[in-house]
Amino acid sequence: MKKTKKYVLLLITAIVVLALAACGSKNDSSSNKEDSKAGADSKTYKVGITQIVEHPSLNEATKGFKAALKDAGLKVEYQTEIAQGDQSVNTTAANNLVGSGADLIFANSTPSAQAVAAATSDIPIVFTSVTDAVGAELVKSMEKPGGNVTGTVDTHPEAIPDTVKFLSEQLGAKKVGMVFNSGEQNSRVQVDRVKKEAKNAGITIVEASASTSAEVKQATESLVSKVDAIYIITDNTVVSALESVLDVANDKKIPVMVGELDSVARGGLGAYGFSYYDIGYEAGQKAVEILKDGKKPADIPVEYPANLKLEINKTTADKIGVDIKEEWKAEVVK
Repeated sequence: MKKTKKYVLLLITAIVVLALAACGSKNDSSSNKEDSKAGADSKTYKVGITQIVEHPSLNEATKGFKAALKDAGLKVEYQTEIAQGDQSVNTTAANNLVGSGADLIFANSTPSAQAVAAATSDIPIVFTSVTDAVGAELVKSMEKPGGNVTGTVDTHPEAIPDTVKFLSEQLGAKKVGMVFNSGEQNSRVQVDRVKKEAKNAGITIVEASASTSAEVKQATESLVSKVDAIYIITDNTVVSALESVLDVANDKKIPVMVGELDSVARGGLGAYGFSYYDIGYEAGQKAVEILKDGKKPADIPVEYPANLKLEINKTTADKIGVDIKEEWKAEVVK
């Protein structure tokens, strides 16, 4: 009997020891998983940024992009390349970022995105400030980009039609001047859209090309005696020298409609636009999906700006003698 009790006691002891060992093993496993997860979250990502030129709209887009990654809790080491409007520097910037071993590249503008896309088909690319992503051959379609590129565009489908309608019906313009860089694919696309809408509205478009920011003032001077108004689209070359346009136009009391809200703040009469910070932020959210969630650019749709509104600069309106009407339902800025 005593022998049997001894065996039972030994058996119970063995069972307890095994149970405790199993629990310890489980806890160790759980701990390892937590450590592994913590290690993954603490990774520092290398992100390259390439921007064709510095001007307020593009700068705001870059700020928005960085903010999205910060809000997602990602640790990021940035390498930034600014081409300052020079196409050869733009190409070099793209190659520098590709060679840097970046985990992802943010391309801010059509020329920037095209240069990076030509330099790599492996590194994920997220763009913004691109007018026509399909026409620029960056993606196969808005819904299914394919390849290693996705992002957000800087044109709302109603922005150009609404602006042309405003020029015609509210400002009474019959001849509208456009200064743009014909070498920028995004600009050519927009000019063609404006001309189509202008034809329907009975407006004649008078063009003037500027291949560098230094040529913008002279190009504007060639237009002012021929037009009733000027429309500056989201052309990076011209927007970087917008003050040259405004100085010439305001002196002749010619209204200048612009393509972005940041340009209204700089003195443009008005724009049907959206926040470049917002489209940069939305591009950053796509970058987070790629870096943190492991998604592929090919599967992330390209998106349009979410909101479109009319802003009018009161100081400029007063300066050139334009009365702001309540029926415009515009947001008035000074």
